[in-house]
Amino acid sequence: MIKPKFHPLKNYIKYPEEVMIERSRKFYEDIKRRRTVRDFSDKPVPREVIENCIRAAGTAPSGANLQPWHFVVVADADIKKQIRIAAEEEEKEFYTHRAPKEWLDALAPLGTDEHKPFLETAPYLVAVFAKSYDLLPDGRKVKVYYSQESVGIACGIFITAVHNAGLVSLTHTPSPMNFLNKILGRPSNERPYILFVVGYPSEDAKVPDIKKKKLEEIASFL
Repeated sequence: MIKPKFHPLKNYIKYPEEVMIERSRKFYEDIKRRRTVRDFSDKPVPREVIENCIRAAGTAPSGANLQPWHFVVVADADIKKQIRIAAEEEEKEFYTHRAPKEWLDALAPLGTDEHKPFLETAPYLVAVFAKSYDLLPDGRKVKVYYSQESVGIACGIFITAVHNAGLVSLTHTPSPMNFLNKILGRPSNERPYILFVVGYPSEDAKVPDIKKKKLEEIASFL
């Protein structure tokens, strides 16, 4: 049994209550501007921005601190084209055969279909993989705990970091996504979790006219 090591919590900053309220309000006012975008510009984005967003995602809490995620950043045009072709094949099957009418009705207000040109237009695709187990250098398997929950939190931080940097994103989840393992050369212990499309919005970008639920609809205070 490894004896745990601890050190003092040095980076915590305590704010007065009025400052806490103001900071929380300003954060909400900023993050509520975030919108899922499907109309992307091909304008380049500095790689350092994406690196910093992934660094931020990597600060997420995880079961036993095993950090069961892997981010694959794709900027290569040929690889993006391969991903688009494979994704559109799955999406066509989804929209024409797999999806029940109720699901298609729910998607209707968003105006989505099997055509995904943004997968080639946007400067970056970021594929996130969730590990079902990890491998030590000697080949031994290490069980991963709460992988889905941990990766989900990391993705939430990533999408927030992207917004904070001044970019827009799209969460793309064609099902199944196993083609990403093959195209991106990821091992079998990693399952594709989500595919982020990241970049600037196009000059004529439009978003669906939708609303978010009110606080009383999504929270209870007891």
